[in-house]
Amino acid sequence: MVLWVILPVSLALVSFLGTWTVYGLALSNKHVCSLTDWGGENFCRGNYSSGCCLVPTISTSGRSAPESSLFSATINAGAFLFLLFCIFHHAHILEKHACHFMLSRVGLAFGVVAAMGAFAAGNCNVICPCFTTLELPVSFLCICFYTTILTALTRLCTLSGYERILFPLRVASTVLQIIVTICCILHRGLILLGFYNHKHTEVYEVSFQSFTRKRQTPFSVFEWMLSVNLQLFELSFAVEFCFFSSFMLANIFGKQEDEKPLMLTMS
Repeated sequence: MVLWVILPVSLALVSFLGTWTVYGLALSNKHVCSLTDWGGENFCRGNYSSGCCLVPTISTSGRSAPESSLFSATINAGAFLFLLFCIFHHAHILEKHACHFMLSRVGLAFGVVAAMGAFAAGNCNVICPCFTTLELPVSFLCICFYTTILTALTRLCTLSGYERILFPLRVASTVLQIIVTICCILHRGLILLGFYNHKHTEVYEVSFQSFTRKRQTPFSVFEWMLSVNLQLFELSFAVEFCFFSSFMLANIFGKQEDEKPLMLTMS
């Protein structure tokens, strides 16, 4: 049914428009610095919060009022739609290519964890920012595995007939997602390693603070790249959802029709 295409389209649009609107509000209210500010001289350090701005990551953009409410609503809606997306895609695989149900189930598990992590991050962003800082990387890491599995399923399963076009596009998107995720992890690792060693000398502490400020913006750019790339990846599944039908959900919540006569015979 063609109407099911609304799910991946709305998921991509809600995430894209919501997060960038939050960033625009935070930037206009001077709560975060610009993504083009590579110097890092205006970044808040320590307990100082006046006359400075926060690093423009996705989570810090929604940390202050009034944009915090829109951030929570956007992340909650995106997490819910992403969870439905994962479930419906799994049902589609079970209907068309049940032989790959195990690989699809593993992908579903990664998708559910990513959705739960995003939901927790959206509701704890103001109360516990440190928890959000941990949950978002976990979500992006799970999404990295999820996009890899869905790309593999695109090659193995024919759901729309356009897989020859979609597969190379999703391979490129998945490779970009993996590379940028690795860059984010390495970047955070370098900062944590420097934070662990900064106490040895005062000179090193000054150089470490300068190093950290100048490299916060690249990390923010990496995070926004991951978000936009994921939204484009999700949007590509509008093709498959044109061939989705509501009866396919019975593959998850009940037994398939061809299994029922066999069960009655055995009983």
